[in-house]
Amino acid sequence: MNKRSLPHKIVDLTPGRRIWLQTLDLSWTRHPIFGLLEVDVTHPRRLMAAHKAKTGEGLSFTAFLACCLARAVDEDKTVQAYRKGRRQIVVFEDVDVAIMVENQHAGQRSLMGHVLRSVNHRTFPEIHREIRRVQSEPPPAGRGMPGWYRSLMLLPWPLSNAAKTLVSWASRRDPAMLASMAGTVDITSVGMFGGGHSGWGLTTTGRSLGLVVGGIASKPAAVDGRIETRDILSLTVAFDHDVIDGGPATRFTRRLVELIENAYGLDVAVEGDGKRAGSAQPMPAPSPTIG
Repeated sequence: MNKRSLPHKIVDLTPGRRIWLQTLDLSWTRHPIFGLLEVDVTHPRRLMAAHKAKTGEGLSFTAFLACCLARAVDEDKTVQAYRKGRRQIVVFEDVDVAIMVENQHAGQRSLMGHVLRSVNHRTFPEIHREIRRVQSEPPPAGRGMPGWYRSLMLLPWPLSNAAKTLVSWASRRDPAMLASMAGTVDITSVGMFGGGHSGWGLTTTGRSLGLVVGGIASKPAAVDGRIETRDILSLTVAFDHDVIDGGPATRFTRRLVELIENAYGLDVAVEGDGKRAGSAQPMPAPSPTIG
């Protein structure tokens, strides 16, 4: 038997990666529903491009999606409900959106979690400014992670397994604990898709509702009886089937797509027509059939 060792090196996992691996063990929803969508984002991207050409400011696409997501959830908050024990669910009034932010400070880049609070009561410009602020400020201690959680997730095995069991039990008993720390919904961007290539992402989530943002690609679509090249976003919507059924999930998804394609919130932020960016009637746009 050839026991020759191939050239290699052994590298310790960073504390942040170890915490993330432990968190993934807590995240998988037992009975998920996934919706793989193609969403026409031509209209919002044109508005963003026009704003940048006029002002030099690049608008946050994540802020735009968070604005649309919060509006859709606000119309049916049961989609962000959580199980409490075996016989109850908790329905939160505020939509707190968890995102990942790449912080850039003093020439260093670091990835950290951040929760946008009460997004259903805020405008797109407010959300955009918060994301840009977090991206430019020094990262907080523990990158925003509670110290007690960080300590538990870094315990050596088998204490780490006991800690995960404890956190899982406490979260099911009191979902408000989880929501106060990690938000009620989340948005995850999958970096492997880009450069004009389409593709969907599937990932674990500790929330009852999450969006996984894939790639944006130019594709032919039928608009008003003619074929046009449109910017199509691959978007995954993940639900917890324990608290949401197919009908409400379908209606929520339809409303979310409508808001995104109609550039909800962006029309006011970019064109400044004097209306509130969170108005319930977004600017109309063509609704294409994907070809």
